[in-house]
Amino acid sequence: MLDAVTDLLACPQCERGLDLDDGVLLCEAGHSFDVARQGYVSLLTGAATRFTGDTAEMIAARADFLEAGHYDPLRDAVARACAERPGGDGTARVLEVGAGTGRYLAAVLDALPGSRGVGLDVSKPAVRRIARSHPRVGAVLADVWRQWPIRSGVLSHVLSVFAPRNAAETHRVLAPGGVLVVAAPTPSHLRELVALPGMVQVDERKTERLGAALSGAFERVDRADVQYTLELDRPALGQLAGMGPSGHHLTAERLAELVSGLPEPFPVTASVTVTVWERRATH
Repeated sequence: MLDAVTDLLACPQCERGLDLDDGVLLCEAGHSFDVARQGYVSLLTGAATRFTGDTAEMIAARADFLEAGHYDPLRDAVARACAERPGGDGTARVLEVGAGTGRYLAAVLDALPGSRGVGLDVSKPAVRRIARSHPRVGAVLADVWRQWPIRSGVLSHVLSVFAPRNAAETHRVLAPGGVLVVAAPTPSHLRELVALPGMVQVDERKTERLGAALSGAFERVDRADVQYTLELDRPALGQLAGMGPSGHHLTAERLAELVSGLPEPFPVTASVTVTVWERRATH
């Protein structure tokens, strides 16, 4: 619910704090933002974003796949990484960028009693789901590559699970001692599935680029590898193929065609690295 996190939000036009009044977010300068009936607020202003958010079909596929428990070991590893570094005053304030369905953020809030969270995404179908993912979550439509509509220095955790990392904004919104928790695929992640024709491949230099992007602003303080084998039927394979980057490039018919000839169950490797980066005092 937005009223649980309004004090963490900032006006995207003037950066002042926001108050919630009768379904409208207001700042002292008079800028106002209506809360949608689904419970989220759009703080995306100015020129249209250059980035395409996940479609309703991609978000629905992800919700079905995650709710079946296939990525629960990863969800638990992310929640555990956050719980091991709680907010300095005992009440964590968490932001997830590219939050998707809100499932990871909800797990983190459950692991941190009294915590509150903001789920940020550029996809309207995503923020509609985030808004109902947890009673202590506020859903915000915004672009991760612009200045975030979050007040400076107010967060204890920022999460990035298969999502972009904006190092400068992460550093700005985290309080001293706050952490960025990143879940990123290894080159082995979904290797059996992405080997199919037309599927988007995992960038083998992703981990190297992550370290370079965060160097100087953050110090890596923990790392955990999560790897196991999924045994998936064709409907689950279709959901997995359609919920990621390939969903932007291949039609639903082509995805169904790709998995139709695979044996059941079909083994797929899940391989993800969860890293924790502590905010340095200077950037």
